[in-house]
Amino acid sequence: MQRIFAIAWLTWKAALRFKLFLVIAALLVLAVVGLPLIIKDDGTAQGFTQIILTYTLSAITALLGLSTLWLACGTLARDIEECQIQVVATKPIARWQIWLGKWLGIVSLNAVLLAIAGGCVFSLLQWRAAKLPAEVQQTLHEEILVARGSAKEASSDADIESETDRILQNRLKTAPVDKVDVAEVRKQIHEQVKADFQLVPPSYQRVWKIDLGASKNSLAGKPLQLRVKFNSAQKSASGTFLAMWQVGEPQKTKFWRSEPMSLAPDTFHEFEIPPDLFDGDGVLTISFINPNNAALLFPLDEGLEVLYPAGGFALNFARGLGIIFCWMAALAALGLMAASFLSFPVASFFALAMLLVVFSSGTLADSVDSGSVAAGNEETGQAGHSVMDVVLIPAFRGVLAVISLVKSYSPIESLSSGRSITWNELAAAFAQVVLLVGGCFALAGIIFFNRRELATAQGTQ
Repeated sequence: MQRIFAIAWLTWKAALRFKLFLVIAALLVLAVVGLPLIIKDDGTAQGFTQIILTYTLSAITALLGLSTLWLACGTLARDIEECQIQVVATKPIARWQIWLGKWLGIVSLNAVLLAIAGGCVFSLLQWRAAKLPAEVQQTLHEEILVARGSAKEASSDADIESETDRILQNRLKTAPVDKVDVAEVRKQIHEQVKADFQLVPPSYQRVWKIDLGASKNSLAGKPLQLRVKFNSAQKSASGTFLAMWQVGEPQKTKFWRSEPMSLAPDTFHEFEIPPDLFDGDGVLTISFINPNNAALLFPLDEGLEVLYPAGGFALNFARGLGIIFCWMAALAALGLMAASFLSFPVASFFALAMLLVVFSSGTLADSVDSGSVAAGNEETGQAGHSVMDVVLIPAFRGVLAVISLVKSYSPIESLSSGRSITWNELAAAFAQVVLLVGGCFALAGIIFFNRRELATAQGTQ
C-alpha cells in the first residue's frame, strides 16, 4: 500500500503542477454559483430546486466526468509517451501497483473536488431557501428538502404475461398464423393487455393496493403524499381532467375522500393525504374515480406512488454525492484502461466514444426492441431487417445490460424530488458501478499495461 500511495501522491503533484486541480475547482464553484444567478426560477419550490439541484449537480457531474477522463487518459499515456514511466517501472514496484496508484490518486482528487462543489451547492441551497416566502419554504421542507421513501403497487408483469399467453393460445386455436408471425402477434397482444391494466374508462375506478412494509411502524400520525401521473388520448377544452380520490377502506380503516381535482395530463402531481389510512398490515388502499368522458391511462411504472418521510435532507444529499463519486471512480478506471494500450489522443477519443454510447442507450434500446438495426417502414409499420442483426442485436443487449448497471442509480432526480437515497442503494451502486463495472475496466487495464512493451514506446520518440 505504501507504494500505491506513493504513486497516488505523484498523481496529485502532477495535477497541482499543471494547475488542473485549481482550474477544475474554480469551474465547479463558478457553475454552482453562476447557474442559479443566470437562470431565474418561477418562484415555486419545484422551480427553485430544479435550478439549484438539477442544473448544478448535472453541471458538476459533467465537468468532473470530462476532467476525470482527460486526467486518467493523460496521466498514464503521457508518462509512457514521454518516457517517464520507465524510471518508475525500474523501481521495486509492480505495474499493477502503478496502475492502482494512479487510479487512487484520481479518485481521491475527485473526492476532494466533489466535496467542495457539494458543500457549495448545499450552502447555496440553504441560503436561497431562507429568502423564499414562508409558504414556499414550508412546501420546500415538506416535499423536497427531505428524504422521502417511496412505495408502489406490486409488479403486474407476471399477470400481464399470463393473460397474454392465454389470449394468444385462444387466438391460435381460432385463427392460426404463420410461425414467423407468432412473435409479432404476441407483442401486439402484450401491448393491448398492458394497456388494459393501465386504462381507466369513463365512470370506472382503479384501485391500488400499496404495501408500506416495515415503514408502517414509523408512520403513525404522519401525513403521506401521493405522486400521480396519467395520460389521455383525448384533449379537454380546459386542458385538464377531473380526478376524484378515495384512500382507505370503509368500516376497516380510516377513510378519506378528496374534493374533485383539476389535473393536467402528462405531468406529475403531488398532494397530501391524512395520516393513519393504512390497515394493520401496512396496506394502503387507494381508489381513483374517473368522472370524465375520456379514458385516462396511469402508467404502471410511474402512474401512482406513495411518498412518506424517511429522514433528513443533509444525509440524503451526502449519499447522492456518494453515488456521483461512484460514477467518477468508474470513469477513472475507463480512462486508465484506454491509456494502458493507446496513445493519449486515441485513448481520449476511445473514452469519449464510450460515453457517447452510454448517451445513445435509447437508440440501442429501440433497435433491440424492434429486433433490427435497419430502419422500419413507416407506412406498413413493419421493422426493417439487416444481415448485421445477428451480430449487433446480441451485442447491443450486452451493452445495454452494462449501461443499466450504471444508469439505474441516478441521484439527481431523487434529490430534486425529495426522494430518499438509502444506504442500501449507495452500497448497491458501489458494488455494481465501482466493483463490477470499474473492476472489469481495472482488470483489463492492468492486463494491457502488464503486456505493454515500454521500451517500444521509448524507441518511437
